Amino acid sequence: MSSSEVDAVVQASFAVLDTLTRSAAEHDLSLTQLRLLGILRDRTPTMAAIADHLQLDRSSVSGLVDRAERRGYVARRASPSDARVTTVELTEAGRELAEELTSTIGAGVEALLDRLEPADRRRVVEIARSATA
Repeated sequence: MSSSEVDAVVQASFAVLDTLTRSAAEHDLSLTQLRLLGILRDRTPTMAAIADHLQLDRSSVSGLVDRAERRGYVARRASPSDARVTTVELTEAGRELAEELTSTIGAGVEALLDRLEPADRRRVVEIARSATA
């Protein structure tokens, strides 16, 4: 891969990262807090699963969840199958915020993709899906 190809991919990543950063900042969230809300949109993972997904140690996740809990965005629950395991879920306020962020981020990414021809846009989405599969 040439350095210009690497640079193009990095610049595209920066453009998406800027959209995420601005969306998070509008709600006084860090990127990691934004990612936590994204993880919890459609699942109720354990603390360990969150740590694995975010590639953080468990104590960092505990602090992350503590802060989100204080803001009223998440709640911890004992797992119904194992009381020693704690799961995390969005509260109603957290769900509303996650929906708002999804809309805002979607509009920002769509604005980036609108610069492309329809065929190129479809190809970028296919590449993104295959890169994260």
